[in-house]
Amino acid sequence: MTAQSGTASGYRPGRTLPFRVEAVRQLRRRRTAVVAVILAVLPFVLVLAFAIGGDGDGGDGAGRERRINLMDTATASGLNFATSALFLSAGFLLVVPVALFFGDTVASEAGWSSLRYLLAAPVPRARLLWSKLRVALTFSLAAIVLLPLMSLAVGTVAYGWQPLRSPAGGSIPEDAALLRLALAVAFVFVSQLVTAGLAFWLSTVTDAPLGAVGGAVGLTIVGNLLDAVEALGSWREFLPVHWQYAWADALQPQLEWAGMLKGSSVSVTYALVLFAFAFRGFARKDVVS
Repeated sequence: MTAQSGTASGYRPGRTLPFRVEAVRQLRRRRTAVVAVILAVLPFVLVLAFAIGGDGDGGDGAGRERRINLMDTATASGLNFATSALFLSAGFLLVVPVALFFGDTVASEAGWSSLRYLLAAPVPRARLLWSKLRVALTFSLAAIVLLPLMSLAVGTVAYGWQPLRSPAGGSIPEDAALLRLALAVAFVFVSQLVTAGLAFWLSTVTDAPLGAVGGAVGLTIVGNLLDAVEALGSWREFLPVHWQYAWADALQPQLEWAGMLKGSSVSVTYALVLFAFAFRGFARKDVVS
């Protein structure tokens, strides 16, 4: 112990619970493997569905017209198949792994009664949250990237490597289309930050991981319901889910930025507020488990 600080010699708060240690812990979790398998298998399921049923043209809710057009061109090329798979999953499927990775962070430690031991190590509270936040962001990004990446590979084998056929007509060359697809994936990740923020905040206030995950998923459901109420008019633009399909503008021959910029600003604003709530509340929380 040092005389002035009252801490053990050599103790450095910034070196506690390093990213690598927390990442390995999360990587070994069964739910991580389950999420990876589901996202990796989904493109094969979609190829089989198209082979059996042809090109479906159904759809409802927000973005219905765009969804129909995208599904009409899903089998035109591997690039079209990847964008269609992303469109099918961005509204709900990709919400689940994000909510899971963020909602299961602190709450699972509390549920296992190991949270107090981590803090007694001692790991500073802000350091613990920051480490878990970085890992959750990394795993969520990996999940969101995995699906279109696998879809691109599977779709290219099944439907060939041709230019991306735009739903609005015309086509986009392969190299440019890859950049457009990367932009779409980046926007989907940013749009999911609201779900991430809510799940992370709930994870700091409950000992039940399913409660945090379910609350974040429930937000998406409620948001979609509200966005379908046309009587709300322009108020719907303050809902993050209102912009969840704005990345489809990246698939137009002429790239449109307005919707993606508005959607990104709304998502980031909500996410920053929710993350701030998580850090502020956890700093004052009486941890007993």
